[in-house]
Parts: sequence; C-alpha cells; structure tokens
Amino acid sequence: MRYLDPKADLTFKRVFGEHKDLVISLLNAMLPLGEDEQIEDVEYLPCEMVPENPLRKNSIVDVRCRDTRKRQFIVEMQMIWSQEFRQRVMFNAAKAYVRQGKKGVNYEYLEPVYSLNLVNDIFEPDVPDYYHYYRMVHDKYTNKVIEGLHLVFVELPKYKPSTFCEKKMQALWLRYLTEINDDSSEVPTDLLENTEISKAVSVLEKSAYTDAQLLGYDKFWDIISVERTLVSSGFNKGLAKGLAKGLAKGLAKGLEEGRAEGLAKGLEEGRAEGLAIGEAQGAKKANEAIARKMKARGVDVAAIAEFTGLTADEVSLL
Repeated sequence: MRYLDPKADLTFKRVFGEHKDLVISLLNAMLPLGEDEQIEDVEYLPCEMVPENPLRKNSIVDVRCRDTRKRQFIVEMQMIWSQEFRQRVMFNAAKAYVRQGKKGVNYEYLEPVYSLNLVNDIFEPDVPDYYHYYRMVHDKYTNKVIEGLHLVFVELPKYKPSTFCEKKMQALWLRYLTEINDDSSEVPTDLLENTEISKAVSVLEKSAYTDAQLLGYDKFWDIISVERTLVSSGFNKGLAKGLAKGLAKGLAKGLEEGRAEGLAKGLEEGRAEGLAIGEAQGAKKANEAIARKMKARGVDVAAIAEFTGLTADEVSLL
C-alpha cells in the first residue's frame, strides 16, 4: 500500500475538512481543553483566508469549524515559517472573535476562538519544547486570564515520542503527521490499532485519489520547494548584507575607537615623558646653579661634581 503525506493541501483538507470525527479528535488532543471543555460536535465554516503575502499563499492550509457551544476553531498547517505568521495568526483569530459581535450583542456572550497551528518548520530553535500556547495573562499574576483568544503553535520537526506523560491521542496524531509521507508503504501497527488514526491513514491511500488530484498534489510540493528556496535565498542574502554592513560599521567604529584610544594613550605618554624630561631638566638647572655658587666660593671641582651629580667637565664649563 502506498500513502500520501497528510501535511499536503489535498490530504490535510480531505482528512480534517471532510471528516468531523477526525478534526474533533485532533482538536481535543492538541488544544488545552479541560475534561468539561471537550468538543462533541462541529459544523464546518467557509475558509475566507486571503493570504497577505502572495509569495507564501500556497504554504498555508486551513480548516475552520464551530462547535455546539459556538466556540470557533481554526486549524492551520503551515509548511514554511516566517515571523509574520505569528501576527497573521493573531489577526485572523481576533477577526473571527470580533465577527461574533453583531450590533447590540452582549459582550459576555462572546465565545473563545482557538487557533491550532501545525508548523512543519522550526521557529524557536533556542526553546526545546515543540508545543507553544499563548493567551492573555497578567504579567505578574499568571492565574489572572482574559479569555477570548487561544493560540497554539506546534513545531512538528521537534516532536519525538519520548515521554509517557504525553496525552495518548496527542502523541498518536503527532506521529501520524510526522511519520507518514510519500515514502511510506507500511504504517506502524500501534497507529492502526486506534480507530480514528486508522481511519485517517486510510484517507491517505494513494489509490483513493484520481490522476488529476495526484498531479495537483505533486504541484503542491513543487511550489513548497520553490517557496522554501526563495525564503532561504532571501534569508541568506539578508544575512550576507547584514554581516557586510555590520563588518563595515564595526571596522569603522574600531578604527575610530582605536584612533581615539591611540591619541589618548599618546597624549598621556607624551605628557608623562614631557613631565619626566621637564623634571630632569629642572633638576639639572638647579644643580648647575648650586655648582656655580660653590665654584664661586672656591670649592674643589671634584667635590662640586660629587655633591651636584654633574660631571667634572660640566662643572668646569660653568
């Protein structure tokens, strides 16, 4: 049996956009929901996403739904990460939240919006965790929360099934998203033992898709490859430009600081040397004056030289 990668546009939307039970299972597993907050049923909402950046319009796949409590859920698969995505996710979640507020609505009836973002890229390299949950909390008293927006980002490349503390279904869904791809001809038995995961795997069977759909699937990965190359190229160019600019600025600053430091050091050394020379010359003149007086009084040249530190010849010339 041959399988397709579940992260592609075609497969992701078929698995989670056409099977309510699977998207419910995914959301309950991946979102920070309490036992009394579990999702029981959903209705799909139209995807009205208009990408702000045409360059990356194909690297984002989303599914939207609402449950019986009127809570909204946005599920996105982001193939390529950039810093603008975090703001875009916040904007779209806020937009979905605001749209509940029809004229005359009582704000207390507004329901939360959950945005689940599965990222096939690493965007927090200095943080070991793969799961990132953002919400509005008091900066000092973190138990004080303003409900409304819940943003979850999952770095799929970081995920490694290594702890027994994980929620079972969360681990199974993450393995489903990270272990199955175009090279898969077999699926681990423990994944197939779970009813929901087994159903999701069956949706990925290559034989279930038409030739036209498979061509679109291959085109999706070609586009992702091109976009990733363009992003990488832009990053490298920016890095090179930044390094060159930083080097030039650092060199100029280093020369300026070196010049200033050299001048200050030269002045200090010159001042010290001048002071030493001045002191030496002053002492010599004082000794010459004493020598003259001693010579005028008929003191022996050798005695004068010994007393003043002058040479016999210098005393004789006075």
